[in-house]
Amino acid sequence: MILLNKSIDFGLWQIVRKIWQSFDQMEYYSNICYIIRMKTHKLDKIDKAILSRLQQAATIPIAELADKVGLSPSACHRRVKLLEAAEIITGYAARLDGPAVGFNNEFFVEVSLAAQTETAFEKFEAAVQRVPEILECHLMSGQFDYLLRVAAADANDYERIHRTKLARLPGLQRLQSSLALRNVKVWSGYPLV
Repeated sequence: MILLNKSIDFGLWQIVRKIWQSFDQMEYYSNICYIIRMKTHKLDKIDKAILSRLQQAATIPIAELADKVGLSPSACHRRVKLLEAAEIITGYAARLDGPAVGFNNEFFVEVSLAAQTETAFEKFEAAVQRVPEILECHLMSGQFDYLLRVAAADANDYERIHRTKLARLPGLQRLQSSLALRNVKVWSGYPLV
């Protein structure tokens, strides 16, 4: 996929245009222009409405989504596919209720590494990917290096995860765990409209 930014050179634009014209596929040319526009953060109101609806209910039928955003089903489907191609929509997933699937507790773990080197970060980040109980890992600014969100069945399960998985992550200097008592606001998507 060709991705171009706002400061696109006119000569480069001409090359891209000629390539697409040589294939005699103006629809693809139109699509690449649309993707370029999206990648430069120029989503229009309809794109934002589509994204907002999909964040709330990713399995909504295209016909219903089209009706809610004021497009024909084919035009809506085209826009969704282009948003996917531009990697603005990065995937679809079901949100599960943790306790219903056996994860009654979530812990937030502040992690400080002993060394602040690229190698230390890479080793830690690769190791985190191999621990399924770590739901999220964020590189942070401030007093600690990473913030982990960890799922556990109960306190005993978290002790096991801490002892056998978290404490064995490479390059650790310090771990500080906090139990989330309850979720006050559940993430429901970015505020687009």
